[in-house]
Amino acid sequence: MSEAPTTTTSDVLAGVDLTGVQALVTGGTTGIGKETARALCAAGASVVITARSDDKGAAAVDDLRAAVPGAEVGYAVLELGSLDRVRTFTDRFAASHDRLDLLIANAGVMAMPYGHTDDGFEMHLGTNHLGHFVVVGRLMPLLVASAPARVVLLSSGGHMASDIRWDDPNWDSTEFSKMEAYGQSKTANILHAVELERRYGPLGVHAYAVHPGMVRTDLGRHFTREDLEDLMARAKASASSGGGGLPPMVEVEVGAATSVWAAVAATDADGGRYCADCAVATAAPYATDPDAARRLWTLSEQLTGETFPAP
Repeated sequence: MSEAPTTTTSDVLAGVDLTGVQALVTGGTTGIGKETARALCAAGASVVITARSDDKGAAAVDDLRAAVPGAEVGYAVLELGSLDRVRTFTDRFAASHDRLDLLIANAGVMAMPYGHTDDGFEMHLGTNHLGHFVVVGRLMPLLVASAPARVVLLSSGGHMASDIRWDDPNWDSTEFSKMEAYGQSKTANILHAVELERRYGPLGVHAYAVHPGMVRTDLGRHFTREDLEDLMARAKASASSGGGGLPPMVEVEVGAATSVWAAVAATDADGGRYCADCAVATAAPYATDPDAARRLWTLSEQLTGETFPAP
């Protein structure tokens, strides 16, 4: 097992002033997203978090204001599993904000049983990638108008479990695997960052995919004993073949550090890269292939019915 990272969000933001910066953090009511929002607020940014309900959003905002007195923070309801609701959210956000400097696509699901979003997509792919594909695409004009701006996409070392299943991305004709479905969605997050950088990096909007590590959050609430055994077996196989194996567990202040680092400290030249432990890292070759990134963009447009032409 590798040595646990120790850099925290506070370490990354020491001496950084984000006054005047507008940030959006999806899935900001718990875990990494909530800590990311807290850290950005503490540095002076104005932050909007998304929640799946008004109750959860209001409670998280109360917690953030208690943690950072005077914080400029609010919430909006976003359900990534419904493209109609994604469109409603983006329309309202764009109408009520004149700038967007940081978009941190943090919300996600893991180890979900087989199921579909409202639009018929496999739950991991639909929530973790396709929902955010539409959020980012529809808010891109605001990001471009605010450039320099950044998009941070939460991926995972779990992307090693699967390439994009080009012939059956929604598991319509194959026996379902939770870990591979999650892995496919996390590979999609990295490829999304690669293509975003190619398209919008020249316009001053840089994109990064980040691996937060193994973090103590409720993301794994759907894990069963069998899922954990599967994960351990995959990690053992990875380690025996020269891979990293299962990383050590860290707290949210460390897990959120790479998201914050990508948002405020990574260089523009690092755009389109996969990052971990507050540095550029190495992803599976299929997850950084520029041709695959273009292909996924086209597939995502076809599946969502949303077209985002290259500038």
